[in-house]
Order: sequence, then structure tokens, then C-alpha cells
Amino acid sequence: MQTEKVVQHIVDWLRNYAKKNNMEGFVIGVSGGIDSAVTSTLCAQTGLRLLCVEMPIHQAANQVNRAVNHVNWLQENFNNVETTTTHLTPVFDELIVSLPSVENEEDRFMALANTRARLRMTTLYYFAALEKLLVAGTGNKVEDFGVGFYTKYGDGGVDLSPIADLLKTEVYEIAKHLNINQEILQAKPTDGLWGDDRTDEDQIGASYPELEWAMQMDELEKTPKDFSGREAEVFKIYQKLNRANQHKMNPIPVCEIPDEFK
Repeated sequence: MQTEKVVQHIVDWLRNYAKKNNMEGFVIGVSGGIDSAVTSTLCAQTGLRLLCVEMPIHQAANQVNRAVNHVNWLQENFNNVETTTTHLTPVFDELIVSLPSVENEEDRFMALANTRARLRMTTLYYFAALEKLLVAGTGNKVEDFGVGFYTKYGDGGVDLSPIADLLKTEVYEIAKHLNINQEILQAKPTDGLWGDDRTDEDQIGASYPELEWAMQMDELEKTPKDFSGREAEVFKIYQKLNRANQHKMNPIPVCEIPDEFK
């Protein structure tokens, strides 16, 4: 990958899109992870206004610290970066009290994890509406179009997706080129939605390099029978998630009314 050219292409694309739509800049949720770090840095390089929002919900201290350190680094290097913190823990806790209990607690945990992401999306669009900013997405190609590892109308609810055509390994390559903080480069990827230390790999059952391989094999129309051992296992994981999450990746279905009924 021609990293420097890719970076410049994304920065130009972001700037042109904002100006074409008469927007002042971008707002992004900064989590302390690699994707939001890279995306926020690319937005900052446009020279347009960038508002970084920290939105902790029972967040692990190391995640919060990485996010704070990254925003500090951005402000040291770019004069167009602003930051604000919205503590969503009280809102989340109050919502839990208001919701009915369920028999299957595991289903409840998953629903509440996605609720965290949707509260953050709502918060970002609040600031976007106030300040005439675009909500910048942080999803990469494997998450957005491979396994659908994001929350529908949560972190999937954005105005534009700067890094969605980049594989996770390519995001890391760009991060190194941009001199992203080492602590972020070394941190294991996590969605931070569970209030514990589980990683993306813990949840998915495969690493991002493995998923990228499986995505490539799927595009070549391979089947699990073409592989054995760990490769077969990873390929099955990929295909299962890809099929289950098509509802996230495809446009919302519209019930079209026949003309003769109108």
C-alpha cells in the first residue's frame, strides 16, 4: 500500500465532502482504539474543525487514558481540534432501571451493549446538529463489510466512513505513518461495550489478520471443505458472521407497493 498517497487521498476526500455539503468539519467519538485514533487524525489533517467527544459508560481506566492521551496529542499537533466529555454512565444506568427485566440475561447483556453504542451515536448527532459538523465513522473494511462487527444505528450510524475501504492491518500501517501513540498501537482491539477487558478477538473467535484472510478466500468463492484445522475453523466463523449480519451491510429493505394498488 502506498501509505502516504492513501492518507492524502482520504484527507482530500474528507475536506471536499465537507465543503461540498457546506459543513464546518467533523465530530468523532474517541475511544482510545486504533480506528478512532486514525480517523480523528485524518479529520484533523483536513484543517477543518474537529470536535473529539469522549463518552465513557463504565469505561475501563486504560481505555479512557488512551483516549485522553490521544486527544492531547492531537491538540498539540493541530490547532483545529476541540474536545469535550459527556459522561453517559448515569444516563445508561437510569435507562437500565427503566427497562423491563428478561428471563435470558445473556440476551439482555447483548442488548445493553448495543444500547451503549446507540447512546453514543445520539450524543454525537447532538453535537453535529449544534455545530454543523459531520459524524465521522470509524469502521474498517473487515468490520463493516466482512463480519458486520458493529452496532446497527450505534457506531454504524454515521455521515461518512473514511477508513471503511481499509483492512485492519492497513489501518495499523497508516497509524504508524501518522505517529499514533504507541500505547494505542499496542492495545488489543476492543469495542469497549461490556465494561470488562474482553477483546474483539474474544468475541469473534478469530483475529483480524485471520478474518482478512477469510474475507479474501470468501471472495474467491472457497468453501470450508477447501481447508482444514484452524483455517477451516476461521473460515466457518467468518461465513457465519457474514451471513448473520447481512441486515447491517445491505440497504434497509423497502416494501414497494405495486402501481395498480395506488
